[in-house]
Amino acid sequence: MDTPEHPDARAAAILTRLRNRGSEANRAGMARYGINVARALGVSVAVVRTIARQIGRDPALARALWASGVHEARILACLIHDPGALAPGEADAMAAALDSWDLCDQFTNNLARRLPDARDTARRWLAGDAPFVRRAGLTLLASLAVHDKNAPDAHFEADLHAVAVVASDDRQPVKKAVSWALRQIGKRNEPLRRAAAATAEAILAGGDKRSRWAARDALRELRKPEVQARTLARSRAAS
Repeated sequence: MDTPEHPDARAAAILTRLRNRGSEANRAGMARYGINVARALGVSVAVVRTIARQIGRDPALARALWASGVHEARILACLIHDPGALAPGEADAMAAALDSWDLCDQFTNNLARRLPDARDTARRWLAGDAPFVRRAGLTLLASLAVHDKNAPDAHFEADLHAVAVVASDDRQPVKKAVSWALRQIGKRNEPLRRAAAATAEAILAGGDKRSRWAARDALRELRKPEVQARTLARSRAAS
């Protein structure tokens, strides 16, 4: 009988594969989009997703890839990890290690949103001070606004209040995620669009200059006629 290959050996083989697909041109392009390329190989997300589909769910391999510290390997780890197999505190440790907006968003959209306590986890990360931990809390709420189909509006109204609390954080990774969370929650239906717009307007009225960019950015989209038409249609379809 063949002995199963150790996850570290499999991770090493995948890292070689990733290195072979990387390029300096891609790294330069990533850097132009504000991605931290200090540990990046320059591999496109499309390539990483193709590899993930070939692997499937594999928590042990995901942990080995994450431990490598390589940017694209960590994105791959987010795609193949099993949220049900995360050890206590593992998601928090991963969040604390985030160092780029794209890795943060892959982590929340593909792994953290599937946690059974995802909303409570987002609240905990919002209370943190590290910029990418806080961004993870915000992008997790934005992801739940898209994927948590059956949650009542009251959950998202509470999410809006949680977003408003950190709206004065004008660090680039955070303020963009504040706007994203407001917009995604507001696009669920018309009552939530109005609630999200009211939240953004209240942030503006609060007089904190640091919070204005995110509020204005969110309002630009929430006030678009086509957005209102979609949210009205969703509300009518649900009634």
